Amino acid sequence: MKRIMRSGMILVLGLGPLMVQAQAPVSDETEECLDCHRSVTPGIVKDWEKSRHAGNTSGGALRKTPRERRVSSEDIPAVLQRVAVGCYECHSQNGSAHADNFEHFGYDINVIVSPNDCRTCHAVEVEQYRGSKKGEALDILRQNSIYQLLADDITRLKEVAAARVVPGHISEHNKGQSCYACHGTEVQVAGMMTIETEFDDIEVPNLTNWPNHGVGRINPDGSKGACTACHPRHSFSIEIARKPYTCGQCHLEPDVPAYNVYKESKHGNIIFSKGADMDFERVPWRVGEDFQAPTCATCHNSLLTTPDGDVLAERSHDFGSRLWVRIFGLPYTHAQPKEGSTWTIRNADDLPLPTTFAGVPAADYLIDAKEQSIRRSRMKGVCTGCHASSWADKFLTRIDSTNANVDRMILAATQLLQKAWDRKVEEPTDPFDETLEMMWVRQWVYYANSVRYATAMSGPDYAAFKNGWFDLAENLKAMETELKVRAKKKLFRR
Repeated sequence: MKRIMRSGMILVLGLGPLMVQAQAPVSDETEECLDCHRSVTPGIVKDWEKSRHAGNTSGGALRKTPRERRVSSEDIPAVLQRVAVGCYECHSQNGSAHADNFEHFGYDINVIVSPNDCRTCHAVEVEQYRGSKKGEALDILRQNSIYQLLADDITRLKEVAAARVVPGHISEHNKGQSCYACHGTEVQVAGMMTIETEFDDIEVPNLTNWPNHGVGRINPDGSKGACTACHPRHSFSIEIARKPYTCGQCHLEPDVPAYNVYKESKHGNIIFSKGADMDFERVPWRVGEDFQAPTCATCHNSLLTTPDGDVLAERSHDFGSRLWVRIFGLPYTHAQPKEGSTWTIRNADDLPLPTTFAGVPAADYLIDAKEQSIRRSRMKGVCTGCHASSWADKFLTRIDSTNANVDRMILAATQLLQKAWDRKVEEPTDPFDETLEMMWVRQWVYYANSVRYATAMSGPDYAAFKNGWFDLAENLKAMETELKVRAKKKLFRR
């Protein structure tokens, strides 16, 4: 279906007769924005003109039934309810809190629209996201001394001197285009700068650590998160957020191979084959009626109902709320953390990790068995929208069994690394920068994760030969051989 903007109307060209849908009224302020930006940034304007924001008002959204609504705030200002959600309506919110607020042709404008601004209409979603691991993703990386060390070692420049690799300085650009591209950056304002436009030179805030749309980005108003990580500006499309390509921006092999596994799964096969015939826009999302196979959003956060309207799963923007186990951890699987701010965890070794290196969980910081059971049942409810209850039970049991077996392979690798530290073959101060240590990291962050995700999402090759069981065994044997060789060399030098 194609939509074309003409003279304040949207012409919708479908397979049937020509339909004309009136655009929502646009505020005077937004119209002024559009007058200039149709020339300066025409792609942004066209993207917005095709969006739900352009074609609807928040007042109209509030008149829908609760299940059909895409807004959750009950106290949206009346002045906003009467007009389309346009440039000014988003970029003028909460200006006093924004360090990036500036005077722009007579209006006070924020460069970045933050989750705290989106909460004007989407308060419940913002609150759910704020307490999640995604919302805390930047601080999970930089506030946890061990994760921070891993990120620094990955992005640190290195050089060879006298046949030995010598670590150099940490490149901020390397960090910004690797770990922090997905986890987010802290965007700050470093004064003003002049930019040239076809109309005039203008002064705008000079933003550091920008551009970035990482999920845990810290914005100039102090809020955490970037709604645009999943709902890209300026369409803010629910369709895009529901499709697997969006999650594939970050959840890729070798460390988080969810998208790669999904593509070879039966579910992925159906979506990529028949997705064009499915409805990714409807709210609520009806299993079997609107779609015939799940995407990432189906299992993790979308509001799902039967074709008759019975609720299978409530919408949540805490993407871990249906998960009983955390399969990405350092280094073992464990119960989901109680809070998104996982850097506050302290295990029995007083490290900011959910388990010790021996596998003992930091239980005080993790959900208990009762909550795990509730969440497991919640996920089973999603599965049984299409599958028999016995099928879902066996599938979930297989996930738990595989996780336990993978953890045994990680424990074996950790025990070898501990021997290397005990024998002073390697130095434990930085557990990520020497040969055996880097092999150990591959064991849990590459190969274990491949098996875990492949089992949870039915991508068998990623459980076997594509960074799977074969690689777990091969890497373990290589670690054992490397330890023996290094130990003998050390003894010989004595």
